[in-house]
Amino acid sequence: MADANETRVRSLRRLIKLYDTEITKLDARIADEFDGHDGYRVIQQLDGVGPVLAAIFCSELGDVERFRSAKAVCSWAGLTPRHRESDTTVHRGSITKQGSGLVRWAAVEVISKNHGDDPIKTHYRRVSERRGRNKGRVAAARKHLTLVYYGLRDGEIRSLVPPEAT
Repeated sequence: MADANETRVRSLRRLIKLYDTEITKLDARIADEFDGHDGYRVIQQLDGVGPVLAAIFCSELGDVERFRSAKAVCSWAGLTPRHRESDTTVHRGSITKQGSGLVRWAAVEVISKNHGDDPIKTHYRRVSERRGRNKGRVAAARKHLTLVYYGLRDGEIRSLVPPEAT
């Protein structure tokens, strides 16, 4: 390897090591911050949600009791379609994008990282075949954010709990 290339590779390896150290420190800080938070632990059971995305949902949503329903959370996050109505004419548009952009991004990112065969991924595939990939992602993100809401509110995600034998 030429000297210039070898120097560049060594420099890049040092940068990677430095970034890995910073990421490790931030992961430890997140774990300390949410230690004992039941909702943080519960929503990580969802496919695609790891410690960082769970921390985003917990910190941005805060106390979910302030929302009257899961639909209100989706609306607050800007994942609901725009609705304009005048007399007998109704126009539905793209999503409103009002509210927390970080929660909106995290909800869509979860769908992008979900590679399982759970009902949300099935919903994504079904909608995206009919309406396109982006609309499928947003529709699945709304369903996922609904599960996050109930996980934070109730301390469990009922769709993941197997039914009791009767």
